[in-house]
Amino acid sequence: MKKLILAMLLASASLWALEVQNTTVKFTAFKTYAKIGVSGVFEKLHVNTNTGDTVISLLKNATANIDTSSVNSGNKGRDIKLVQKFFDVQNVTNIQAKIINVTDKTLILKLTMNLRTLKIPMQYSVENNTINAKGVIDLADFAMLKSLKSLNKACYVRHKGKTWQDVDISLTMQYK
Repeated sequence: MKKLILAMLLASASLWALEVQNTTVKFTAFKTYAKIGVSGVFEKLHVNTNTGDTVISLLKNATANIDTSSVNSGNKGRDIKLVQKFFDVQNVTNIQAKIINVTDKTLILKLTMNLRTLKIPMQYSVENNTINAKGVIDLADFAMLKSLKSLNKACYVRHKGKTWQDVDISLTMQYK
């Protein structure tokens, strides 16, 4: 009888576990002295998450491996430049991310790009079974200024001579 009750409890617990259904990684970079945002997503990313009974347990230790060649800004010509004149300049083919700490409103993302790893604080909110996290990275912190200079040169006229080194990043996870 005890085994039956335990089996029923375990089965019902798994029915209530949260599970990630969809994840989107978005960026917004900036051009011109007016700081006009250019946004995009990465189409190819491999995400591993836990199941859990709370959003915090769902987020803890979640990882993502992002293929930089899959950048999609909604403009094919721009995407080619982002790959060839930015990521390829320093052979950055992927970006790794892992959530290493979660509190009620903040998570810490361990982000690795260009052989540099930093802890990025991100504010997050939860609404309608969707987690939205936002943060900012500085390309200089990842030793990506050579790539930034290359992109600025390739886009000098369109960017009016200014490509910013700070980039907004966001993570959206839908769960059920």
